[in-house]
Amino acid sequence: MPAPDRGFAEAVLAVVDDIPAGQVLSYGDVAAMLGSRGARAVGQVMAYYGSASPWWRVLRAGGHPPRGLAARALPYYTAEGTPLISTTTDDGYRVDYAAARWRP
Repeated sequence: MPAPDRGFAEAVLAVVDDIPAGQVLSYGDVAAMLGSRGARAVGQVMAYYGSASPWWRVLRAGGHPPRGLAARALPYYTAEGTPLISTTTDDGYRVDYAAARWRP
């Protein structure tokens, strides 16, 4: 799959960089803030270019951390005081999306 458009990528990363500590958005929320319905495109941007941004603040539906990165994300959530909910999923937790969602 080709890398996302550079202008869209820069816009996504600008939104992600603005999310305050302890708060989160879903991939779909980030897309909507940019006037797009491209939640998957936001995910691609984060996969290609998001390592220098607070990637843990962008969630999958239902408050789940980025796929395959739950263990790496947990210390960030804990340090930032992000509200978490224990689950029986493989990750063992999810973010309390209703409490942590950023409303700019």
